[in-house]
Amino acid sequence: MLAGLIAFAFAAAFTGAALYIALVEQPARLALDDTSMMREWAPSDRRGFALLGALAVAGALAGLAAYGRVGDIRWLLGALIVATSWPYFYFVVVPVNNRLLSQNQPEADSRELVREWGLLEWGLVAIGLASSGVFGWILA
Repeated sequence: MLAGLIAFAFAAAFTGAALYIALVEQPARLALDDTSMMREWAPSDRRGFALLGALAVAGALAGLAAYGRVGDIRWLLGALIVATSWPYFYFVVVPVNNRLLSQNQPEADSRELVREWGLLEWGLVAIGLASSGVFGWILA
């Protein structure tokens, strides 16, 4: 059961980090002027990707370990849900990231792209809530 608790903890931390980005960092970033917003976005994006990616991998591995130990298919479901953050990020968020990173100076559409990026981050919140919900359901 320890692997299950660890999976739940990582999924909950993933959810909390994604919520922090969406509710705290993004509004603060959008309150800045365009140059400052773009200068702040790039390093923040790298750090956020590293944190969320690591939490997703750890949560998925712990969920798989719990599935292997207990055999309850719900552990596998929760692990797969949190693991979907990787393809979601790669196929949905990265194209917007690449457009933002290719801009040396803020352009006319920079603010709109950062807004779009912020809306896409809510998908990661949904993934985190779903995986945490499944893991919490099992532990309840």
